[in-house]
Amino acid sequence: MSDDIRTSIGLRPVINVSGTMTSLGASIVVPEAIAAMSSILPQFVEINDLQRKASVVIARLTGAEAGFVTASCSAGISLAVAGTMTGNNLLAIEKLPDVAPEKNEVLVQMGHVVSYGAPVDQAIRLAGAKVVLVGQATSTHRFHMENAITEKTAAAVYVVSHHVVDYGLLNLKEFVEIAHAKGVPVIVDAASEYDLRIFLEQGADVALYSGHKFLGGPTSGIVAGRKELVRNAFLQNMGIGRGMKVGKESIFGVMAALEAWEKRDHAGIREREAGYLDLWRQTLEGRPGVTALIEPDPTNNPLDRMRVILKPEEAHITAWDMADALARGTPPIIVRDHEVEHQYFYLDPCNLHPGQEKLVAIRLVEELDKARASNEIIATPIENRSKRRFDGVLRWPD
Repeated sequence: MSDDIRTSIGLRPVINVSGTMTSLGASIVVPEAIAAMSSILPQFVEINDLQRKASVVIARLTGAEAGFVTASCSAGISLAVAGTMTGNNLLAIEKLPDVAPEKNEVLVQMGHVVSYGAPVDQAIRLAGAKVVLVGQATSTHRFHMENAITEKTAAAVYVVSHHVVDYGLLNLKEFVEIAHAKGVPVIVDAASEYDLRIFLEQGADVALYSGHKFLGGPTSGIVAGRKELVRNAFLQNMGIGRGMKVGKESIFGVMAALEAWEKRDHAGIREREAGYLDLWRQTLEGRPGVTALIEPDPTNNPLDRMRVILKPEEAHITAWDMADALARGTPPIIVRDHEVEHQYFYLDPCNLHPGQEKLVAIRLVEELDKARASNEIIATPIENRSKRRFDGVLRWPD
């Protein structure tokens, strides 16, 4: 498009079929949030009063007693953890992270220590807390957690993500039961989750959400939960949270995005996305070495994605080479490739502008036809992809 701001500043006009990924800008911001941000940007406000207004909206949407807006869900982890350690002690808040209170241990199941662009445990350590890993990567039992809790335990963090191990671990209800039996608050990292109420309903004391993923708000995080814990987390803005602050536009933008969420035609959106998936399924049907499966979201978000499985011997290309070819082409198509070494990637329909689904279909055909026309299988070593994964950021700035 000639009026695409990206091309005017030299950026590639990527099409996002990866999902609500921060590295791609997370989501399409809803018009209500854009209007709210524009309206408040020229005005002065008392930020704490604006946060109190946001708390009312957050509480209504999540079922929490209180809430506030911060820089990201990752920031929310650090602030919520810090709040469980310091309470409302302002001197203790100023001393973090170098001088942590004696009660400074935070439990996390080993299978939940994943990276969302940075390690989950680092967000905890930024608060000055000591991470205590519970169980093994694929196995956590009650006795693991029960015996990990001591008089030094400040909190327990539970991560909801498609990256975590999805078997052999404690579910949230059991995790909460064990923690609460010994007076330990539970913080849930639900950054990319659609249901704004279920985690607090299942007993979590604090639930953390991204404001810029499914909600379609500005880059931000939402802290929601018990009033005392939310207040103690908010007080960290006078300490480690200072570098995680948000402006008036983000707070008001999140408020607008939350209110728009109440009125959103969720069923209509799912129907449109189902049409995109059906188009891609028809596009890929019958192609040699290609299997297209429509699968539900692994964390029970109410949406489906397409898994594209390639047999290199028949498709003449590996899944990772296909993903790279789609990303290099015109227009660039960015797929969800976090498990690509298993010879598949995903197409996520949730972040497309109308008409882009057809461009995705065209590009799939282009690259598959090109591969089939090749006399040799396009199969670069997966190790090469791993080695160059961070080349771009390590070279920045050029």
